Parts: sequence; C-alpha cells; structure tokens
Amino acid sequence: MSTTKARADSLSLLLFTLRSGKLMAINLLKVSEIIPCPPLTKLPESHPHVKGIATLRGASLSVIDLSRALGEMPLQDPNGGCLIVTDVSRSKQGLHVQAVSKIVHCLTTDIRPPPYGSGGNRSFITGVTQVEGGLVQVLDIEKVIHGIAPAPVEAAPTDLTMEEAEVLGNARILVVDDSQVALQQSVHTLRNLGLTCHTARSAKEAIDVLLELQGTAQQINVVVSDIEMSEMDGYALTRTLRETPDFQELYVLLHTSLDSAMNSEKARLAGADSVLTKFSSPELTKCLVIAAQTVAQKGL
Repeated sequence: MSTTKARADSLSLLLFTLRSGKLMAINLLKVSEIIPCPPLTKLPESHPHVKGIATLRGASLSVIDLSRALGEMPLQDPNGGCLIVTDVSRSKQGLHVQAVSKIVHCLTTDIRPPPYGSGGNRSFITGVTQVEGGLVQVLDIEKVIHGIAPAPVEAAPTDLTMEEAEVLGNARILVVDDSQVALQQSVHTLRNLGLTCHTARSAKEAIDVLLELQGTAQQINVVVSDIEMSEMDGYALTRTLRETPDFQELYVLLHTSLDSAMNSEKARLAGADSVLTKFSSPELTKCLVIAAQTVAQKGL
C-alpha cells in the first residue's frame, strides 16, 4: 500500500464569529446547546481567560472568554453575544462568542491541515475548510481548555499484575492525534507505564510509520487513534487498515474527546476493536492492557 485515498465521513460544523467577524467552526457533536450570555459571577484569582461562572439549570458552568483565549480583540459588548456550551473530554464549558452563524455539513476530506502563516490563532486550529468561497478555521477546543485548566497529571497505575505489566511491555504502540495536547497526554501515560511509542499527527503520517516499521523489530501491533482529524479521520483510517492485508490484524483503539457512547457503533462498523473517551490515564491503561493481551493471543 504505497498510496492512500482518504475515505470520507460526513461532518457537521457550527459556524460562529468573534469581534473580527471572521468565521470559525466547532464540531457540532461537541456542542450541547447555545444560549444568550447569562449573568456571570466573577471568581477571585480565576484564570484571566475565564469570564466567570454561570448557573445553568442548577449546575455551575465555567465561561471562557474565547476572544482573549485566542489573542483577539475583546467583544464590543462584553455582556452581549452568546454562549456555545460544549461537552468535551468529560467536562462542560461555555464559550463566549460574538454570534452563532449557521450549521454547515461537509466531508472529513474537506477539512485540511491549517496552512502556515494562517495567523496568530494557528496553534488553536486543527484544520481549515472552504464555506461559500471563504476560509473557515476549525477550533481546537481541547487546546483552549488545556491552556486554561490543564488536566491533572495522573500517576501510573500501581495495581497492574506482573502478567499485565509483562504483556503490556510487548505492545508496540502507535499514537495518532492531530492535537498536540492530546498526543502529549497519551504519550505521558505510556511513559509513566515505562513504555515507548511511535507518534503521528495525521492518518497519512500514521500509515507512513506503519509501512516504515513493517517487518522490523518495532513493527506496530496496537494503534491508538483520535477520531477527529483533518483529511482522513479515525474511522477512515480504521477502515483502510482493515482493508490492507498487512494491517488487518492490528488492534485499533479509537480515542476521542466526544462521548464514546455516541461513537461506539460507528467505531464498530469501521472495524475498531475499542473506543474510549479522552482523557483518563487509568482507563487508557486498562484499554492498553486489553489490547496487549489481544495481540499476544494473536501472536502479533
């Protein structure tokens, strides 16, 4: 398999604007609701990019000033605009934006990696796409959240049996994720377990790594892949592996910031062995033990 054609899945994007009026987008599956900006309670010593806390149906919701988080000019009316309430990586937060524009539908192959020189927001962008002749940037919400409230560093589990630790040590793992933050979290967990791994920032790069290592002592037997990636997503990558004789038996764990319940059936149909919601180091460890046991039984 020297070349790979991206297999297209559909994707819905919510378009929104900040003060500049430039269109940005977020995966609609990450959005739970859109509401007018409610009264906020400012907390002392909170992060400067946190506007305050809103009360939503009796629950507290942290509200991020997205303009400040992205280094843009603040909204003209700091009390206006609306909140995009997101549900990402097991937590909810509100994104304060100027306005919500509309929902558009596209293919994952329509999302391209962000070009160099695309502006100061580039580090917070996972991809770009064309909508009605204009360029729309797709927000890396995980990186925005991590910059404000980094996930606590969890220690490596100490309750692994000797057998689990031994079989895990024989796993040769490739981690695929276009979000640098998410990639680092996964790699950190593996290092805490005393494991080394290969990494890739796209499905195409992942396939190149698999081809390069095929037939060597480092030949990959476990792939841990993000689902949302530009050009070729995790579902398409999984289908491609299942259709390629050399890679059909690889264990594929799809690792997503979305609720895994809504992705499990689609992951199964694509041929994935398992799906997990980011980010829990203990749960990732359990999934990797199962993966290592499975490939050991297959003799991979």
